[in-house]
Amino acid sequence: MKRGAWIASIAAGAMSFAGAAHATLLQGQPTPEGVHLQPAATDIMRDIISFHDFLLWIIVAITIFVAALLVWVMVRYNRHVNPTPKKFTHNMLVEVIWTVVPVLILVVIAWRSFPLIYEQERIPEAELTLKVTGNSWFWNFEYPDAGVTIAANLLPEEDAEREGRPYLLATTEPLLVPINTNVRVLVTSNDVIHAFAVPAFGVKEDAIQGRVNETWFNVDTPGTYYGQCSELCGVNHAYMPIEIRAVTREEFDAWIAARGGAFASAEPAPAAATPPAEGATTPATEQPAAAPTSPSR
Repeated sequence: MKRGAWIASIAAGAMSFAGAAHATLLQGQPTPEGVHLQPAATDIMRDIISFHDFLLWIIVAITIFVAALLVWVMVRYNRHVNPTPKKFTHNMLVEVIWTVVPVLILVVIAWRSFPLIYEQERIPEAELTLKVTGNSWFWNFEYPDAGVTIAANLLPEEDAEREGRPYLLATTEPLLVPINTNVRVLVTSNDVIHAFAVPAFGVKEDAIQGRVNETWFNVDTPGTYYGQCSELCGVNHAYMPIEIRAVTREEFDAWIAARGGAFASAEPAPAAATPPAEGATTPATEQPAAAPTSPSR
């Protein structure tokens, strides 16, 4: 077999192996012996995977080139083959090449990465706001527009086994989000630094006390997706899972209503004032309640 055909067959086999491994990945959670990223549930994550694969080819090409160059230098210029080395300090052509080529590679990477960064950081008009608060060591999720707050702790191992859910990923209170909806996420912390990360969404945002960071996602595939705290936050850092279920808008609204929440609709028109009867005194205007003296979070 010719050398070129041999190399091509190896490359084809590697790509088919990677493709098969990617096809067998579980949706929304880590996969044993997985060699690729989780299947994407958002357009952002698809772009991240595309950029990752694009960079992989560049890295492989650079690695092969440098390895081949090292082998060539060791074989061609070792002490036995070349006992009297040449003595020179500059080579204009080589210096131009090793300056221009890396710059061109960085320009190509920037051409792909800058639009992706902009897409991640530019939060579109949100249809729903989710507030995420990290605690040691559990998560609070709040829909401020609906008045619903839940606390998500690690689901105990015996409960996870009984319910057939993944231990260390499942939570006592899964969070629901509607599909095909722009969700604006406000991330903060009540104590140390945590990080809200859901790989299938392409989301990873630090939760810092006294600061509110923003991110967003729009899930287009129903299912259950898992994440974890991705910032070393203490002794139970490994036990802060995130479980999010993407459902239809009808299921989400029913879930909100079951927890006593409701999204505000258009404000009703004020009722017409009834003039006081003759001889009746007009009641004094009620004063607003005083603001709390102590700050609230």
